[in-house]
Amino acid sequence: MTSRTAAAPTLADVLAVLAQRYPPEWAASWDRVGLVLGEPAAPVRRVLCVVDCVPETVAEALAAGADLIVAHHPLLLRPVSSVAPTTYKGRIVHQLIRHGVALYVAHTNADVANPGVSDALAARLGLHDLRPLRPGVGDGADTDAGGRGAGRIGTLPHPRTLADLAHHAAQALPPTTWGVRAAGEPDRLVRSVAVCGGAGDSYLADAVVAGVDAYLTADLRHHPVSEQLAAGGPALLDAAHWATERPWLDELAAVLRATLAVDPVVSDLDTDPWTVHAPGPSRGAGRPDPREVSP
Repeated sequence: MTSRTAAAPTLADVLAVLAQRYPPEWAASWDRVGLVLGEPAAPVRRVLCVVDCVPETVAEALAAGADLIVAHHPLLLRPVSSVAPTTYKGRIVHQLIRHGVALYVAHTNADVANPGVSDALAARLGLHDLRPLRPGVGDGADTDAGGRGAGRIGTLPHPRTLADLAHHAAQALPPTTWGVRAAGEPDRLVRSVAVCGGAGDSYLADAVVAGVDAYLTADLRHHPVSEQLAAGGPALLDAAHWATERPWLDELAAVLRATLAVDPVVSDLDTDPWTVHAPGPSRGAGRPDPREVSP
């Protein structure tokens, strides 16, 4: 742990490191990344790394004595006309300012970085020989953009059945009520796997083109999944959004620890909104025979 008596870098120093590792220009055009609030000249000794800036993680930052929160998801993604303390986001903004806690966001610029969010997810599954699922656009002759891009494709150390891979993913990822669910034949043998931290259904077609055996991401929807399976696409694994992005926080903390005299703290507070999982009866068990149900 960094000594609290050591000369502390300023917020501007921390921002420079983050901008170098996750340049804001890599973010999607619709995204809102970078400094949200905070005085650049203020000293930063402790940093809390979180997926979501919500009241619970703000309370965690205050309890930890953090001077800065680095969040993955933007607090102010959509335009607002007020940050009055009577609003949800306004209360967060006021609380952070009142306690002198800065807020910085690295979102889609961290998603496409190499290494980035999906690399950390792939590492949890033990994938190797990684390459982008959707390669980024390079500058000039740098057509592969230095390995940047959305998602990652890799190979398992040894083949697994889909059912075994789902159990492996559930054990490897941070625990959530949601867990991991899979679509496809349970006995299907899986060697190559694509992953994407966060909502990745927009890359389903990329996974099909890549010819992977399985694709793990979050927030998959009923109809796109059904259509992909019917078309002979890869098996699909759906994990909690928070769980697929939480592994990146360890990498973020390591970057800060290696480059600055700060004390990075990783939040393990589960901010996935789903809090109850009630599995139904086994398939075919306890359900009435439709032939015996009166119209």
